[in-house]
Amino acid sequence: MAPTPVPTPDSLGDRARRIKAILIGSAGNLVEWYDFYAYSAFALYFAKSFFPNEDPVAELLATASIFALGFFMRPVGGWVFGYIGDNLGRRKALMLSVLLMCFGSLIIALTPTYATIGVLAPVMLLVARLLQGLSLGGEYGSSATYLSEMATSKERGFYSSFQYVTLIGGQLTALLVLLILQNVLLTNEQLRAWGWRIPFFIGAGLALFTLVMRRNLQETEAFEREKAKKTRKTGTLRGLMDHPREVALVFGLTAGGTLAFYVYTTYMQKFLKLSAGLTDAQTTWVSAGSLIFAMCLQPLYGALSDRIGRRPLLIGFGVLGTLCTVPLLTAIQQASGPWVAFLLIAGAWLIVSGYTSINAVVKAELFPAAIRASGVGLPYAVAVSLFGGTAEYIALWFKSIGHESWFYWYATAVIGCSLLVYLFMPDTKKASRIDAEARAHHS
Repeated sequence: MAPTPVPTPDSLGDRARRIKAILIGSAGNLVEWYDFYAYSAFALYFAKSFFPNEDPVAELLATASIFALGFFMRPVGGWVFGYIGDNLGRRKALMLSVLLMCFGSLIIALTPTYATIGVLAPVMLLVARLLQGLSLGGEYGSSATYLSEMATSKERGFYSSFQYVTLIGGQLTALLVLLILQNVLLTNEQLRAWGWRIPFFIGAGLALFTLVMRRNLQETEAFEREKAKKTRKTGTLRGLMDHPREVALVFGLTAGGTLAFYVYTTYMQKFLKLSAGLTDAQTTWVSAGSLIFAMCLQPLYGALSDRIGRRPLLIGFGVLGTLCTVPLLTAIQQASGPWVAFLLIAGAWLIVSGYTSINAVVKAELFPAAIRASGVGLPYAVAVSLFGGTAEYIALWFKSIGHESWFYWYATAVIGCSLLVYLFMPDTKKASRIDAEARAHHS
């Protein structure tokens, strides 16, 4: 028997209120990811300032290691901000996370180079990345929970997909800033000398602007209902341990998807430059074009999940990702020019979007409101730290020892493991905890 539909208000005012809250909640996600991705986008220019070395691969390997270390703060952020979100509110967690990202960006923008302060330069860079990792670890769980709870049942996949629209939009904004600096405002020498600091100043300013926007963000009804219950296990590790299957599902379904996502975003810029042999400008244009394409796919896939379910999209990603990763990366490496590279990466995004567009809502629908922010944020952050944050470092390491293609097979194996999870997990659209709680409240 089909479940009773969740009662949803039909007024235009209510719909406008929800859309406004979703836009403001996701806009902060864009700023956070702009700040975080600016590090990767501009690493080609500031690597020598912090890690002077004659070998460009070694310089990038050093910056990639700090990029990876920043990811290991994300589980801490997922736990801390998950606790805040489940106990004090989704809105407060979202405000604090973007404020912390502002501090991290300012540190990078203001830190002197290795030539000026020696080893303290990379140390300060590491501190900044740890703060940004803490912030981003908190942002994901809080924003995924907020967007999923604010959306109506029939449109939850569509509206929740805007988390990755803005996430990719943040990366795209960082690339657009790079394009403007590369082609309009600065010479290559100026970018390497001091111009790479500009995007981090911009990011800090955008973070402060977002903080003001989020100040009056409406709290979700699901949190308000749970707050009234005063649940003792709200947002605690003990509460999470009452849901070991859901925690394991989040970890397993994230591993392959996050690795694929970081392959075609943060690592792809280096891959196009060092392996495909494109110029700096070509690399930036191809990366920007593929991100625009990916951004447009997210709401389309999200809306599709509202009609056919979440699980078919995840299985499609798992099957095609397992079969096509090695051929796609091999073809991109051998691409004859930027247009061929772009078309190949666009093809990859047709596959990866089966995961990115709906992964946030799938996780949110697995957990009860009392521990939803923690349940979404913490196991996801652990998986991202182990598989997403290390993707660039592992890929560059395989390249440095002369076996770059081994990374292709590594990515295939991880996606294949996640496919097993997709095959045996429930379709959360049909068994959503968010809907079940709403039905119980209105019955």
